[in-house]
Amino acid sequence: MDVCNACKSNDDAEEPSLAEKFSKLLDQLEHCNEEEQKQKILELKGILEEMNKNELQSISSIVMFNKMNKMIEEKKMQLENAILLLNHVGCCKMLKNVWNQNFEKSSLSRRFEQMIFEEEKKEKEKRNEDLLASLCECYLLLHNLYSEKLIPICVPCLLKFALKKEESEETRKEKEMALLVLSHIDRYYFLRQELYLKEITEIIKNHQEHHNLTQLAYQSAWEFLMNRFYFENSLKVIVNELHFGREAARELEELTRNMDWKKKEEKMNKEEAKEVLIIRRWVETLKIYFLSCRLWNEEFIGLLSSIVQINRAAKGNSGVISNQCIYPLKIASERRDVRVEDLLKSGAIDAVLEEIQQRTLNDLIVNDCLKFLVNVSIKLKEKNKDEMEEEERKATKKEFLEKMEEEGYEDTIISFHKIFEFLNKKYYDDLSLSISNYLVNI
Repeated sequence: MDVCNACKSNDDAEEPSLAEKFSKLLDQLEHCNEEEQKQKILELKGILEEMNKNELQSISSIVMFNKMNKMIEEKKMQLENAILLLNHVGCCKMLKNVWNQNFEKSSLSRRFEQMIFEEEKKEKEKRNEDLLASLCECYLLLHNLYSEKLIPICVPCLLKFALKKEESEETRKEKEMALLVLSHIDRYYFLRQELYLKEITEIIKNHQEHHNLTQLAYQSAWEFLMNRFYFENSLKVIVNELHFGREAARELEELTRNMDWKKKEEKMNKEEAKEVLIIRRWVETLKIYFLSCRLWNEEFIGLLSSIVQINRAAKGNSGVISNQCIYPLKIASERRDVRVEDLLKSGAIDAVLEEIQQRTLNDLIVNDCLKFLVNVSIKLKEKNKDEMEEEERKATKKEFLEKMEEEGYEDTIISFHKIFEFLNKKYYDDLSLSISNYLVNI
């Protein structure tokens, strides 16, 4: 009876949480030799990849970072192994969008800063470039607010790795890590836009010619470049020389085509989950572009089309991605150089009209859809002095009105009228309170 009860008690015992498993394995590291540590770090990596955002937030604590610093100081953990584990933590934090300032408050952060400065001061012949790059990657991955003094050290060091010409799998991983870290550097840390422009342009051009980057690395290279030009309106190098519209559209179309969108996100394997992540990052990069750039060409109609494709493909599976696509469409509609013809041709208008008829919409999506329709309405009401352009405007207006009338969109928009004022207060988007401004003089 006692044995049976003991078995029952064991069966009923709760499975340790991922955070508890992580902490237990971390405690064991200081009692292992170097090789045993590496094996356990692989186990810790697997646990980190399984964690959700909240679990990852809980283990990324000041206590953990201080503990690792003590283990390094007391030589209970090899620096190489510590960096390996911390890189896994940093990557997961970035990719799962976990934001906290625990690392920068820790003794480990101060240790790494000092080591970076000391290694950089050494004569070139005595400097360990691999160690310096590893320290820079680790520091930038884990930090949210870092010392600006480290940017002139870390960025050139990581760009040097990203510029490697070798084609080995190890080099591809090194490039991916270096560019992923660089994409994490906030746009406000750059003082002069010409800094590192030559290097990142070369990296992007090399990939366009030789396809020597992973999909995540290529997206990260663009994000690094785009962050630096956030306050620059022209972005000529991005549009005319590097063909951002064409490249982003192609990458998004390939990712969308290869995805099994019928699967729920929680059932996707690691490779599929990574592709979802890259799509999300591309959509975020597009937000930066549409908010900041004032150059437009025919390539960008294809880019709008690819956003529409993702919006439709992700419905019913990844609501987060599907919803993310509406915002860049709204921003594009606000730009004077984007014509209503572009929005029609790309399918953007159809996508927004389909979206606004969904039964369950959060306030932000409603707001973005309504703002998009107001922007289209404003464009269609602007008469042209040129006769041919005026005829085109009237033809486009007619096409838009027919779309609005087909499925009873007028009634749908009127149904939101009571919340216009609430949305204005919540999102400061200056939505018109007049229904006629959404319907182009119907």
